[in-house]
Amino acid sequence: MTLERDLYGPDHEAFRDTVRAFLAKEVTPHHGRWEKAGVVDREVWRSAGRQGLLGMAVGEEYGGGGTGDFRFSAVLIEEFARAGASGLALSLHNDIVGPYLTRLATEEQKRRWLPGFVSGDLVTAIAMTEPGAGSDLQGIRTTATDQGDHYLLNGAKTFISNGILADLVVVVARTTPEGGSGGQSLLVVERGTDGFERGRNLDKIGQKAQDTAELFFHDVRVPKENLLGEENQAFACLMGNLAQERLAIAVGAAAAAEDILDVTTRHVKEREAFGRPLARLQHIRFEIAEMATETAVTRTFIDRCVTEHSEGRLDAVHASMAKWWATELQKRVVDRCLQLHGGYGYMTEYRVAKAFLDSRVQTVYGGTTEIMKEIIGRSLLR
Repeated sequence: MTLERDLYGPDHEAFRDTVRAFLAKEVTPHHGRWEKAGVVDREVWRSAGRQGLLGMAVGEEYGGGGTGDFRFSAVLIEEFARAGASGLALSLHNDIVGPYLTRLATEEQKRRWLPGFVSGDLVTAIAMTEPGAGSDLQGIRTTATDQGDHYLLNGAKTFISNGILADLVVVVARTTPEGGSGGQSLLVVERGTDGFERGRNLDKIGQKAQDTAELFFHDVRVPKENLLGEENQAFACLMGNLAQERLAIAVGAAAAAEDILDVTTRHVKEREAFGRPLARLQHIRFEIAEMATETAVTRTFIDRCVTEHSEGRLDAVHASMAKWWATELQKRVVDRCLQLHGGYGYMTEYRVAKAFLDSRVQTVYGGTTEIMKEIIGRSLLR
């Protein structure tokens, strides 16, 4: 029994049906193979484009959906989470990289990049994290030196999602010697550019089908036409877009927690111990009751945050609350659900084992739990 949600309308639910059909046909049958390969098939991105799953917020004149309603993204994120489809990073493309292109790109850049962004012909990534700079974006050392008609880009990035498949990489680089909040810019580096090299497809403990790479830039000539937004103004843009990134992660975390709880509830009803179903044991009922309550309370808060964001009112503090709370909940629920599966939970053929591995990074990327708490605490104790 669940509370009725009033977040979505008929158009959102029709879109949900489209997403589910796409997952059933194009993703779920292939995900195991992608996990072994460490990367999804390139063609599935084009399939997503044909189904209208890319660039919902991109203007219709560039082939996009023409809607800024984040609830369509939330529907997509929820369904991917419930399907355990962690390999195909559509939300990264739509909700993290997409806003930089739609809000900062010039008209010429939009005509050049957005049609491919929407069709799936251009897969995107954003390169912030470096070997020595993770959550501390002011510590970025990659440099872009002004050479008149181009920048000379040098540096290294790591943990870059979509790093292997990406055709366009939005790179955060220092464009002043000091760098920091007033000396960083966004440069778009295109596949095949001389000096741009991809390192390893990193071997992660979870999300195995999602290509995550090291990127290297050795005297890469980036034309001035590929500067995204204003020079030396990247930091403010990065901070402005983080609320949506963190909310997107929170939406997926809440949906994943609900899904694995449903899986586990069915398991304890069917699995017997001491001659009766596990669900007859009081401890099991208490465990399920606690997790059901926690996920229901979390769902209510996340839905409110989605509403606020769709109406342009969500601030960084509440996005941080949503991100740390939902991801920590997901991690906690998955761990408890694995315990309720007993030895079967440790077997990778069971859904809960994959969920356990895939969930661990949620409290790390997009800003660690500790960083989220620092943002919240700083706002309250100024």
